[in-house]
Amino acid sequence: METFIAVVIIFGLLISFHELGHLLLAKRAGILCREFAIGFGPKIFSIKKKETVYTLRLLPIGGFVRMAGEDPEVIDIKPGHRIGLMFNRADSVSKIIINQLNKYPNAKMVTVDYADLEKDLVIQGYEEEEGERFDFPIDRKAEYVMDGQAFQIAPLDRQFGSKSLLDRILTIFAGPFNNFLLAFIVFVILFSIQGVPSEKPLLGKLISTDPAAQAGLQEGDRVLAINGQTMESFSDIANYINKRPNQALTLKIERDHHIQEVKVTSKNEKGVGIIGVNQPFEKGVWDSIKGGVTQTYYWIKMEVEAFKQLVTGAIGLDQLSGPVGIYNLTGQVVDHGIFWVMRWTAVLSINLGVVNLLPLPALDGGRLLFLFVEGLRGKPVDPKRETLVHFIGFAFLMLLMIVVTWNDIQKLFM
Repeated sequence: METFIAVVIIFGLLISFHELGHLLLAKRAGILCREFAIGFGPKIFSIKKKETVYTLRLLPIGGFVRMAGEDPEVIDIKPGHRIGLMFNRADSVSKIIINQLNKYPNAKMVTVDYADLEKDLVIQGYEEEEGERFDFPIDRKAEYVMDGQAFQIAPLDRQFGSKSLLDRILTIFAGPFNNFLLAFIVFVILFSIQGVPSEKPLLGKLISTDPAAQAGLQEGDRVLAINGQTMESFSDIANYINKRPNQALTLKIERDHHIQEVKVTSKNEKGVGIIGVNQPFEKGVWDSIKGGVTQTYYWIKMEVEAFKQLVTGAIGLDQLSGPVGIYNLTGQVVDHGIFWVMRWTAVLSINLGVVNLLPLPALDGGRLLFLFVEGLRGKPVDPKRETLVHFIGFAFLMLLMIVVTWNDIQKLFM
């Protein structure tokens, strides 16, 4: 149960930050965002704030921001349609009733002659009572109502495709960027609490039952030399000891401004020499920020390198982990405590960001690729062709997910 709760919280956080990036940059560009959703499938909860409906859906496997213009508008009012109109104080149309007209007795019934909800923002038609032809101006924030649900109209200048190429690129890139930002924030918080791993030649926490503690060494001791060899960093200490299992070691240390020598015999753990000493940590605002930057960059580089190896065949699909594998790994991480969970959250966030930037259809990277092609050509790619490519890409990704999940399940029983 703990694993399930951890998975829901972690993925909810990752998805929320990712979609929030899209939402904020879309709103900044003036794009109408109809819905901000966490999860897919049936709605569990929804609330409308201004022009956006915020929803929580049943399946916590993703999320989306429904931006006007990304999909064809649902409503296409044609000549001869009978609709109801409601007006605001400026005598502009504020609601367009598409069906179930009998539920709106106060609406003005009109037979449509011409309607444009995107550019001209006008409905021309005949009133049923007077039979005269009128032009009805439409408010820019008017809603159309279908099956009892209201949806705000999207004038052309509020649609995704009407925005500058730069605004569209930033809106798409903001999702993966927010995942990198989340990882950085988590690392900074982690290092602020736990401290930042230090390369100073100091001893960190000691394991009480291991040789270092038994020999009288203490946390904070500065190691000047081992067996006469100077130590410049903790890595020097670890590397020297790791290569010498079951060997006598003389550590020259400085403690409280006094220099002394301590003799220790290393243990052999699977061919590696250890004395039971952890790396030291340092605390400080600047150190935490610097550590956050360093760790975020390191894991981005590691993820990119992993995908390079996948493309070149250095690693196979059987080494990838899908939802089942990640669930299993999360359970192991939870057992090690909150610090491991925080680190795992940051790594998964970076993974999500890097994967989404891959130039594959149906991913943010694929959408960015089409935008870059548009920039080079000077005109957009045919929307029908782009939609087809994304559809094929999505089908391929689903197939890949099935293969990876099957591999995960097989590993559980090996």
